Amino acid sequence: MKAVIFAGGLGTRLGNRTSLLPKPMIKIGEKPILWHIMKIYSSYGIKQFIICLGYQGDVIKDYFLNYDLINNDFTVRLGDKKTIFHTDRTETDWEVTLVDTGVRTLKGARLKRVENYLDDDCNLLTYGDGVADLSIKELISFHRSHGKTVTITGVYPPARFGELIAENNLVKSFQEKPQTSQGLINGGFMVFNQELFQYLTIEQDCDLEVGVLENLAKRGKVMVYQHAGNWECMDNERDVKHLNQLWREDQAFWKVW
Repeated sequence: MKAVIFAGGLGTRLGNRTSLLPKPMIKIGEKPILWHIMKIYSSYGIKQFIICLGYQGDVIKDYFLNYDLINNDFTVRLGDKKTIFHTDRTETDWEVTLVDTGVRTLKGARLKRVENYLDDDCNLLTYGDGVADLSIKELISFHRSHGKTVTITGVYPPARFGELIAENNLVKSFQEKPQTSQGLINGGFMVFNQELFQYLTIEQDCDLEVGVLENLAKRGKVMVYQHAGNWECMDNERDVKHLNQLWREDQAFWKVW
């Protein structure tokens, strides 16, 4: 089982920050939020990642290509050019596949374009800007228990996001960004079966939430895993400051490792 992470969006709500970096590379503490998301998954044994790149994807490629240099203290012996790393870290067993899925590509097409890298019938999917304290193990168990195509993690954040309407955990309606929101929204951290690829195309305008998940929900193929715990995303400057404050004050609820 692998985790697919969308990391190709423009992140326009973050203004000048994303003129230099893609949103998933904006830091919480000393690490990009993308790293924090991957640490959540890896703490539950998910250590193979497919990163869907787009806007400034080269920044993310450079980060992982030079991961040891960026994340370790090291000594360089100039005579034989040997580099000796000193800092211990726990990501040595991560496998990260970086795939350019297009700058303007919508999420459904991004996922379809990495289909060849996913061999298992069941895989994980999330956005590159949200963190939570949910149990990935329980999420996977819930998905396997109901036999539907997709499981969405439903959370309860502010009204600026789209809304999920559910009855007995069966998604009845999927509304993207209504004017007001009283209930669950899609917090990412999804699980899906290979069947989902039948409804996706590689065409740039193939979205995931609008169209595909809406139609699957109408057909009774989408379930929601209701997460009553903490969830936040890095959507604007206020979010960046808040997440960093939580990290500095040792209140990072998503730090399950």
